[in-house]
Amino acid sequence: MGRESTDRVALVEGPGSLTPGRALELGCGTGTNAVYLARHGWRVAAVDLVELAARQAREKADAAGADVTVLCGDATRLDEVGVPGPYDLFFVLSCYCGIPPHRRDAYAAGLTRRAASGARLLMFGYGPGAFDDSWSGVTADELRASFAGWELADVTPGTNPAPTFWFTLLRDSAPA
Repeated sequence: MGRESTDRVALVEGPGSLTPGRALELGCGTGTNAVYLARHGWRVAAVDLVELAARQAREKADAAGADVTVLCGDATRLDEVGVPGPYDLFFVLSCYCGIPPHRRDAYAAGLTRRAASGARLLMFGYGPGAFDDSWSGVTADELRASFAGWELADVTPGTNPAPTFWFTLLRDSAPA
């Protein structure tokens, strides 16, 4: 099992795992992680910008008998998507690091508005230089600056050939 799966499994099934609540996956792709969370008791909403991916995620959830609400929409415009929150867990697999920098503040603000007190954000992302452009990737310093009211609790390097990281952020218990 790869590192990408291991962190998610520890969070959901491991010692000290989180109590299931409401989860939002941003950039859900074909829904594998959303279905996994739902099978472990989470009430899951999942969003992807690509209609084909969202449709495949719905089909995967239906086939698995998993209660997942899948929506097609822009993760930087959550007010338009229909995911009111609050959410206890946010799961992001490579979505944030592929968003152009000028839209990242809107992404962080929309997610933060939907965060329950004490929420957790588990984000997998590529580091700068992983792609042949000047803007993809994410750093711990950027997350500290962009996610006001969150504490960057952990940064764990991924095992991919390109620089990757698992970031764990915790929402303040008393949101501002």
